[in-house]
Amino acid sequence: MISRNQHTRLESNDFGANGAALFGRKPTARRQHTPTRLLALLISLSLVALFLAFSARHTIAQTGSSAAPSSQFEREARGDNTLLVWAGDKAHIAPDFVAVIDFDQRSPRYGKVLKIVPLTGPNAVGNEPHHVGLSADGKTLALGGLLSVLRGQDQVYFFDVSHPRNPQFIRSDNPPHASIADEFDSLSNGGFFGTFMGSPDGANPGRLVEYDANQHYVQAWPLDPPSDGFDPHGLSVDEDHNLIVTSDFICPLHTLNVPGGDEVVLRGSVRVWDFEKRSIVRKIVVGDPANPSGTINVQLIPGDRELRAFTAGMADNKLYLLDTQEGTAKPVFDFSPFAVPNSPIWPQLFRINRDGTRLFITLNYAGNAGKVVQFNISRPEHPEVLSAVDLGPGSGPHYIALTKDEKRLVVSDYFLVEDLVPRGVVKAEGDHKIHVFEVERDRIKLDLRFDVDFNRDISTGPARPHGFAFLPGGSDE
Repeated sequence: MISRNQHTRLESNDFGANGAALFGRKPTARRQHTPTRLLALLISLSLVALFLAFSARHTIAQTGSSAAPSSQFEREARGDNTLLVWAGDKAHIAPDFVAVIDFDQRSPRYGKVLKIVPLTGPNAVGNEPHHVGLSADGKTLALGGLLSVLRGQDQVYFFDVSHPRNPQFIRSDNPPHASIADEFDSLSNGGFFGTFMGSPDGANPGRLVEYDANQHYVQAWPLDPPSDGFDPHGLSVDEDHNLIVTSDFICPLHTLNVPGGDEVVLRGSVRVWDFEKRSIVRKIVVGDPANPSGTINVQLIPGDRELRAFTAGMADNKLYLLDTQEGTAKPVFDFSPFAVPNSPIWPQLFRINRDGTRLFITLNYAGNAGKVVQFNISRPEHPEVLSAVDLGPGSGPHYIALTKDEKRLVVSDYFLVEDLVPRGVVKAEGDHKIHVFEVERDRIKLDLRFDVDFNRDISTGPARPHGFAFLPGGSDE
């Protein structure tokens, strides 16, 4: 088959003298046709007919008048045009759900919620939808319930997203030895890693939980977890270099209105793992141990020969460069210039582009305001601010991701409100919008055509959007 990105060139000399005649050129000498030459002529005519047939199919595909693309390659060539958002009902009455949003910039429905796919059964309500992960083949979406444990519910939900505009629930799971589901990352074998900040009672130590390609629980790692504040939140995996990094953030149990709770016990450390052995090999202390920095996220720098990473201190407002091999953390940027009156600066999640030269981070001012900042990290020791966008009063950005072509950046505007039972001390609401930015080399700017507000656009009432994923898929699915 000739795909859209292939061009077939037919040369007259590919067919000999008779081939030349087909393209309007006379052969240099007349010869008597033999059966062999007649056979060659028939073969030539057959090849030309095949070429014309495939060319016609190619033209139909380009004009959009054909049926749905038949191959995964053609499907992905259309780019990320479907956005799936994991969200929860603000009132905790309606089921938690996956929202399907038109993300095709050429579509008249761009930025419209096409439908919601709710959870069903006894686990459907009050999970506090949090982060998500997309499998390596793009066909399975893993969804985490941060506070599912408070209702004794399953904590991980898997959806088949082979047809992105029609997600289908597969199964759910409640992993042993772990609670407070957070970040997910895909594995080359089709499975997932997921960070869980707590043990079954919500206190440390947490775990790194592994699922296989069939969405079945494999193991909670490490087998003998450390007891020194191991509450993993951030996660980054580099299988080629046998490397995993996780960042410890907070003790979940202490944030709840329970005996010994009602307080924030932050962590300030990153764990370096041996991927093959699923074991921790070193701990990197980040910032002042007496005043933990709140290392909410960690990301390895793609292509970095020294296997370095970045983390951010949510409490000390610093961006740190980590040497995962030497076990050191160096502050390389102070977010103080981005301060606003009467609110703390909370550097939140960040993403790094594929060539390791740009970093994008959300700043959340306790749900009172928010900004998104773009850095040049070509020299990791000296990050340079390139662009910053203010999302205005009442915003509170948190989750962030780049599209596959890295031309768009998407941010969900909600962090966490602990209003289940028992309630907690974290109350950072945000404005419940999904913000889309157009990404240029040295700046980002809001795409004002994309207007999605989960307070306005969800049929079951105001909702809190959190994790999301992009997928190629058509309106014909």
